[in-house]
Amino acid sequence: MAEFGEILRNIGEFGLFQKVTLFALCFPNVILPFHFASVFFIQSDPERHCNTDWILRADPNLTTDEQLNLTLPREEDGTFSRCRMFVPVDWDIGAIREYGLNETTVCQNGWVYGKTLYEATIVTDFDLVCDKANLLQVAQTVLMAGILVGCLLFGPFAESFGRKRAAQIPVFVMLIFTVTTGLCPNFYSYLASQFMVGIGYGGFRLNGVILATEWIGVSRRSWGACVTQLFGAVGQCVLAGMIYFIRDWRLAQFITAAPFAVVSIYIWFIPESARWLLGRGRIEEAKQLITKVAAINKRPVSDSLLENMVKKETEKKGGIIILIQSSVLRKYFFTVLLAWFSLNVAYYCLSFNVGNFGLDIFLTQLMFGLTELPAHILCIWLLEALGRKISLMATLLIGGFLCMLILAVPQGNAVAVTALVTSGRFFINWAGSVCNVYVQELFPTSFRQTASGLGSIASRAGGLLSPLLNMLAMYHQSIPTIVLSSLCLISGALSFLLPETRRKELPDSTDEAEGNRNKTTWMKQSQANDPAQCKTSRL
Repeated sequence: MAEFGEILRNIGEFGLFQKVTLFALCFPNVILPFHFASVFFIQSDPERHCNTDWILRADPNLTTDEQLNLTLPREEDGTFSRCRMFVPVDWDIGAIREYGLNETTVCQNGWVYGKTLYEATIVTDFDLVCDKANLLQVAQTVLMAGILVGCLLFGPFAESFGRKRAAQIPVFVMLIFTVTTGLCPNFYSYLASQFMVGIGYGGFRLNGVILATEWIGVSRRSWGACVTQLFGAVGQCVLAGMIYFIRDWRLAQFITAAPFAVVSIYIWFIPESARWLLGRGRIEEAKQLITKVAAINKRPVSDSLLENMVKKETEKKGGIIILIQSSVLRKYFFTVLLAWFSLNVAYYCLSFNVGNFGLDIFLTQLMFGLTELPAHILCIWLLEALGRKISLMATLLIGGFLCMLILAVPQGNAVAVTALVTSGRFFINWAGSVCNVYVQELFPTSFRQTASGLGSIASRAGGLLSPLLNMLAMYHQSIPTIVLSSLCLISGALSFLLPETRRKELPDSTDEAEGNRNKTTWMKQSQANDPAQCKTSRL
């Protein structure tokens, strides 16, 4: 019976087919960061005053200064109130001038916004100011909740219906609801559309990388996760440029939808995972795919290799039941889960505060993206040079330590704060790439998708909680920093419990995952000891 790892070595572990597939599945990650444009670039406290055009009915010829003096109360510093106005009265202008107005109320007819950094944001379009200011964090939370639900839905979906469908459907969900987001007439329809966009986002991020990884051989497997992250970093840089030139959140939605329309066409030509097909007993379909891949890679595939392909054993094919039965896998799972949760709490807490570090927001966003690029490029090499375990421990510990150092820097020192934030985010991003690779390699095929799905849910739960964690800064500005740094440091220390999986085949059974067996080495030794068995290798 032929090992799938052996099949990949015969047809090419990282040939033309794998490179094209990887690029096709990674390209949408350039666009995915654009979905955060409406909640990142907001100028949360713009210059404004209540709309008091009611007084123009009494005298249409009032100047702007006269109108504001007659209708707006002043703060203690002498500036006009941003959130209150005098109660409208049905008097003539002479009576208003003579007696004045004293009773105040909240703004009743919206706001008039002064010069802002953007042409339009969800803050100005939906009036998320004053008593509605906290709704901005609600918008961020709803998007993250959608991403979490997407992971929850499309993880099990991929186990039953295949990686291909689980990557295709989210693309169409994102395309449709990105357009509807740009057309939303009110805040609540905007929340609903963003929630659906988040579902598509979570589903694609989860299944795109798994579909690519399962076609790549052991020698280049880390490329699947790292290149995915690398394309996301390019998207972060492009996002800064797009918003700098557009500055209108609705137009940004339509520009985001355009490349998704292209992706929605070619995504139908991405093949299914042959590893998944074998696991489901669909041998003939897997054979046809493997033959096509071998032809694209210009590699011969022997008839004997195809004849020896059989359905994978279905022992312990119970998803979460494997976790309940195996204490070893349970330890691995919860360790990776905590690491993924912690790094996403830190990542999104820092990202949602992109405009609050004191430097120009476009420059800061560009720095965020540019520093991610070397993080993921280095990750590809260092995962093979140092291994998964050391990489994960080092990145989490260093990232957490750098974030903790923010507390030692005066808040007015924008350059130092931004430098520490950017450096900490660099290592946290790096840790994210390691987690993406690690979770593929620690668990058997029958539980791999479930583990990835649950890991993604934990990571998205971290992202979901990050806006709420940022809100605790109203009690003390250091609370979010202390929490996110401590989580990274703790999870980095606990990563010592994980085994090293560098240059090892993906485990196909629970026994292999628990023993973390290097099947490649075992196969070579077995063939050397028994030449008669070289023609067919046992799965």
